[in-house]
Amino acid sequence: MPTFFFSAGEPSGDLHAAELIAKLREKSPDAKIVGYGGPKMQEVGCELFRDLTQLAIMWFGRAIKNFLTFKKIVDDADAYFASHQVDAVILVDYPGMNWWIARRAKKHGIPVFYFMPPQIWSWATWRIKKMKRYVDYVLCCLPFEKRWFEGHGCNVEYIGHPFFEEVRNRTPDTTFLDQLRTPIPSGERLLAILPGSRNQEVHGNFDDMLSAAEMVRKEYPGTRLVVAAFKDSQKDWIEERLRERKIATDTISVYVGKTPEIIQAADCCIAVSGSVSLELLANGCPAVIYYRIGRFGHLVQQFFRRSRYITLVNLLAADREDPASVFYTEYPIPAEPSAADKERMLFPEFLANRDRSGDVAKIVLDWFRDATTLPKRREALASLLHHVDQGESTVDHAADYLLTQTVNERVLKTVEGIGHRA
Repeated sequence: MPTFFFSAGEPSGDLHAAELIAKLREKSPDAKIVGYGGPKMQEVGCELFRDLTQLAIMWFGRAIKNFLTFKKIVDDADAYFASHQVDAVILVDYPGMNWWIARRAKKHGIPVFYFMPPQIWSWATWRIKKMKRYVDYVLCCLPFEKRWFEGHGCNVEYIGHPFFEEVRNRTPDTTFLDQLRTPIPSGERLLAILPGSRNQEVHGNFDDMLSAAEMVRKEYPGTRLVVAAFKDSQKDWIEERLRERKIATDTISVYVGKTPEIIQAADCCIAVSGSVSLELLANGCPAVIYYRIGRFGHLVQQFFRRSRYITLVNLLAADREDPASVFYTEYPIPAEPSAADKERMLFPEFLANRDRSGDVAKIVLDWFRDATTLPKRREALASLLHHVDQGESTVDHAADYLLTQTVNERVLKTVEGIGHRA
């Protein structure tokens, strides 16, 4: 009976890992699956030692603040590796802690797979040394990722991105969709705000997003506003911010757990950067991407960021047009994208160190006022989706690869053991 140890820390990682676990159980019913993750992994049969989705954080200061918590989690994993037969460790994004999980697994001779690897090609590229040292197999999701990892000497399998498959297989809440879509008077637009799944994302971006949406509604009165919250506590916080800004809560609807339906119903969105951009692509929904960081962080990223865009959809579009344009080669990178780069963006994006809500509002207003703009953008998104999503099962591919390589590793260890005894 094979034992697989998973470690996923983000809500999106919990979702993707759950899909892979379900497929592994289908192909290997006797497999034992344990580890760290979230509620969706638990629903499909993972024995969950800790819900890491409650600890999803970013930036060094917050990681240091939670150091003792993370150390305990890593130590517990190490103890499990020492006392149980584990056939493979499968990491899902969440690099900060997962590097330490990988290090402990390698200490015990356990093969390590990185399913949906961190975007080290974009930020702090020196981390490739950790990938080569602690990870045996990289299951990457994006075509330019495969080239980049291969070029740096990693053992890579390209599986495609599971998000597209998840969107294809998802059953929407049609009653809620009808509620959002009807009645829609002629000329009315539905503008959605997607402020992220992490608390710090929501707290750092929502006010600017709301300001942009309010500007749009003032200039284009036929605008209805909806907000997608990830959890109830975020909905409560958002509604409190509306009250503090003296915005009537009955003029903006806030929903929890309805992001897919909101994206399907919206004319366009204002969204944070992240995997949600792929869901926007999968639904052909135009969006402006907004992510605010501090002035110091904005300065630092000019020296360490390599990707030309912060949005996966824009990177996929650039790769389709000219693979050489995906990454910057100069140091430091420009503080603002060039006019040519802005022109190529399917999703206009702002990595902001100040309030850029006025710029966001202008783009949305241009889309609403010109009846041809949104349909053309939807056509461009549909064309890109057809290029990157071939309708194949990525998790099926990933599960087959994982099971095959696990068997191979087991055989190799057996042969090595016989050799040592001889």
